[in-house]
Amino acid sequence: MTSAVAGIRRAHVWALGLLLLPLLVAGCTAHTDTDRLTFHAFGTLIDITLYPAGAHDLARLESALSADLEIMHASWHAWQPGSVGRTNQLLVLGGEFSAPPSVLPLIERGQQLEIATDGLFNPALGRLVAAWGFHQDEPAGPPPDPEWIADLLADPPRMADIERNGVRLRGHHPELQLDFGGLAKGLAVARSIDLLQELGVEHAIVNAGGDLMTLGRPGHRPWRIGVRDPHGAGVLASIELDGGEALFTSGDYERGYAWEGERIHHVIDPRSGRPSQGLAAATVLHTDPVLADAAATTLMIAGPEAWPAHARKLGVERAMVVLPDGSVELTPAMEPRVVFEQATQSSVRVASATSGKDR
Repeated sequence: MTSAVAGIRRAHVWALGLLLLPLLVAGCTAHTDTDRLTFHAFGTLIDITLYPAGAHDLARLESALSADLEIMHASWHAWQPGSVGRTNQLLVLGGEFSAPPSVLPLIERGQQLEIATDGLFNPALGRLVAAWGFHQDEPAGPPPDPEWIADLLADPPRMADIERNGVRLRGHHPELQLDFGGLAKGLAVARSIDLLQELGVEHAIVNAGGDLMTLGRPGHRPWRIGVRDPHGAGVLASIELDGGEALFTSGDYERGYAWEGERIHHVIDPRSGRPSQGLAAATVLHTDPVLADAAATTLMIAGPEAWPAHARKLGVERAMVVLPDGSVELTPAMEPRVVFEQATQSSVRVASATSGKDR
């Protein structure tokens, strides 16, 4: 193999999905030398693990973090009034306008990632996501008409349709609507880590609805993150993380609804205009939480044949995907980081990074 992600290793296991949670001992129970904060913010459950126990003003940390996350959530929300909503209204008018400062970093990263993923990651397709019923708190059908999808994809809006001139923006597509659901959580987690450091915290995990990043280390040991089947009990596997590492997952079980016997999930493939197929979940480990967030979505969309090539192009050396049959594929650099905690039916296979075929 010519690079760290030149192949994949496959292990057949019994679980279908991933959920991340801190495990700080050799078993699967929580350590008593850490403090935990849990609260709702950014539209999800926020779980903060702090080391060592008793060293922090927990009320102060919760107040600062929750306030900051709620400001970001209100600004970046895809369908409620806020900075992204106002930006969407102005982009379709075609005139130049001053962008809200909070939106510019999202647009910049979104444009970069659209290029890096060959368009598989496209936050400009918010109108398509809304048409599938995901611009509401409880997703629901009916799905959009196939002819409407075909018309939109004949000339789809892209991040490249946003012209930037400093803080000034201009939209060049009438169907352009931003939805940063594939990277906003990564940026929010990164900012929460920064805020904790500003408040004097040296060792912590910020877990936002199962997507997380670490700060420092709990003593002389790594952080240990459990990976479990969200539809069952127990921990499937564990992954050890050093400080400054992020672990993000995208899956077909996270947000969705049933329609005429079909599971409709929120990861929409820009090529077909339909929910992605071929992978049940994708997990990425990286030092950049924004990249980890977007890359997990990209690998889900890329599918079972192409995901290793897209991981390599994005500079992602550590990734793991779950196929619909319950099998798990890992990049070679990820494989030694994963320890299965349950009995597994496993086999190891090596596949081409460009095709996904066995060799």
